[in-house]
Amino acid sequence: MNSTAVESTTLAAVAYDEAEEALLLAFRSGEIYQYHGVPAAIHEGLLSAVSKGSYFNRIIRGHFPYRLLENPEAAASVPLRSGGTRQGQPWLER
Repeated sequence: MNSTAVESTTLAAVAYDEAEEALLLAFRSGEIYQYHGVPAAIHEGLLSAVSKGSYFNRIIRGHFPYRLLENPEAAASVPLRSGGTRQGQPWLER
């Protein structure tokens, strides 16, 4: 899964599985959501956006089916290239 930590007041990390078109978003609040059916271009647009939060609100929120990950520790199998940590989850960057 392609993943990265991001600089944002809204998001902490973004992970993407191109084969599944699955976008995993870790929010600064600690919640982790998985969005389905997200094209690679949307993921790339999010990563290149000046404001990740604004891009999320305009392009992703309300446009793709999603689910809240009830067990965020399960997402620990998604390593970020930065290797950061947050709340005991090694893939989240502060």
